[in-house]
Amino acid sequence: MSDSFAIAQVTPHPWEDDHEVNAFVGSVSDELARRGHRVVVLAPSRSPDLVRESRRRIRAGDLFDGDGGVSVLGVGELLPLSPTRRGTAPAPPLDVARTIEEVLTQAPLDLVHVHEPFAPSAASVALRHSRALNVGSFHAPTERVVSTQVARRFVERFFGRLDARTASFEATRDLMEHAFPATYRLLRPGAATPERPVRPPGPMRIAFGDHEERQALRLFLRALRRLPDDLDWQAVLLTADETPPAAIRSALRGRIEIASGGRGREEQVLAGVDLVVAASVGQLPAPGLVVRALGAGVVPVAARLAPYEEILEDGELGLLFEPGDVDTLAAQLQRLVEDVALRERLAAHVEAARPGLAWSAVTDQAEALYREVAARRHPPRTSEPTRARLEARPLIDVDLHMHTDHSHDCATPVEALLAAARDQGLGAIAVTDHNEISGALAAREKAAEYGVKVIVGEEVKTAHQGEVIGLFLQERIPRGLTLQETIAEIRRQGGLVYVPHPFDRMHAVPDYEHLLAVVEDVDAIEVFNPRIAIPAYNEEAVRFAAKYLIVGGAGSDSHVAQGLGSVRIRMRDFDGPEDFLASLADADIIGRPSSLYYAQVQALKFLQTRPAARRAARRRQARRETSARNR
Repeated sequence: MSDSFAIAQVTPHPWEDDHEVNAFVGSVSDELARRGHRVVVLAPSRSPDLVRESRRRIRAGDLFDGDGGVSVLGVGELLPLSPTRRGTAPAPPLDVARTIEEVLTQAPLDLVHVHEPFAPSAASVALRHSRALNVGSFHAPTERVVSTQVARRFVERFFGRLDARTASFEATRDLMEHAFPATYRLLRPGAATPERPVRPPGPMRIAFGDHEERQALRLFLRALRRLPDDLDWQAVLLTADETPPAAIRSALRGRIEIASGGRGREEQVLAGVDLVVAASVGQLPAPGLVVRALGAGVVPVAARLAPYEEILEDGELGLLFEPGDVDTLAAQLQRLVEDVALRERLAAHVEAARPGLAWSAVTDQAEALYREVAARRHPPRTSEPTRARLEARPLIDVDLHMHTDHSHDCATPVEALLAAARDQGLGAIAVTDHNEISGALAAREKAAEYGVKVIVGEEVKTAHQGEVIGLFLQERIPRGLTLQETIAEIRRQGGLVYVPHPFDRMHAVPDYEHLLAVVEDVDAIEVFNPRIAIPAYNEEAVRFAAKYLIVGGAGSDSHVAQGLGSVRIRMRDFDGPEDFLASLADADIIGRPSSLYYAQVQALKFLQTRPAARRAARRRQARRETSARNR
């Protein structure tokens, strides 16, 4: 596995916005680039100049920074009419979607890291078009989780393209696990951790950010009014508003300073204050300021909401108060102003926690996750000596998925199947009856008569995790085992693990989570099945096989002789599973079904599985065999 990756980081928020997600994307991307990874940031933009320059670079194929830095591509200019609400990402215009598709189709990426991939957004578009390994990050509890429940089944399938998921806080993880069950790894946001300057003696300085709801600001001001008049303190209000109301300036006898100017000004303020207050009254909190305060060595006082409690380690790194409780907030502020020992103890705990909050520490976790996901990709299946040996063998056509009347849903006799394979010019077939091996064994015994090589297989129904095919089997595998147990039994017999129609919801298939759990044990995936009615399922299989470098296979999934060979693989002749897999790695898939053809084959299957039709089919086969012997 390569030491460095090509990574796309995708944010749904305009790159010019001072947003927590953008801060995460920018900081982690910078650190990744310093470690030798190639990183491109894809973001909507409010800058026509950035969008035009980005499109020029995309057309030229100049996606990454030539000097090893982070490349930022504005994938489209947000339109004024794009709907947006506080806490939600704007819907992407059509040009954003097309540009993202162009980039992800063109760029040789190892990983696409999408942030808040709720639709509609640039991140959701990227997840739709990505051909790479996908990591999804969910940064904070959001009303969009609730709004997606209307289309929950669609969103679950859409999120199914994620190969790993992270959550910024335990509260986020709990919400996402309840709404969209899966494994979410904690990847908390980081902060700049500059050296803490020595502050000269003076009043206790308390900071508050107006990123929280207006009710939290009112609570903070009321708490300040309740402090004793002789208490020595000053307050700083961090605001994006350049001209805050004059009433705030004069609210507390000139003790409040107004600080505006964005993230740079915030860093200056945090370097010179002792406390920061987070006073959300129960709406969705914005914990970024508290994390940045800890990174700067500032002690927080926060409402007892789940993200704040988690960040403060249940009071180890700061003091808490019940949401909306102005009296307790005022009392906690007074304690910290008056109790030097308490303040020094908390400050020491904050100082000890700062290294773990650094963006470098966050990037360590992200990089480890990337390597873990990338390690699931399969190594090359064909060595040079094996390839050279196979190239001397003839090409044959192979169909890897079919059934005989030993399956409960098929009426094709073994002899009819072999005759059809011979007539179709197939050199080899895999007989894969449902939960049965007797048909494949019978076909192998008679294969020489028809000049067709037979791979003994079985399409096994697992307990609750869909179907999996074993190829090159010796014994029947019982249905009802777990997916892992079934794979272990295939391996015990020296067989190959072949996953059929992996994303076709009309078949019993392993869901994405189950497939990820065994992806290292999968030898091949059926990337083309003509009986799948919705082409997108085949496309999803191609995408999955490509991202994990798994060998792709194909088969007719024929339940009637007329369907045999409708799709086939042209590959070098083989002896045994090792040769087969090496040959399959360089094979070509031939044949394109139509919806009409699908309907015809399905109709034939329906007729031939009815008792009367089945008897008639056997009579016709008997007549053909009698006629052949007489000739």
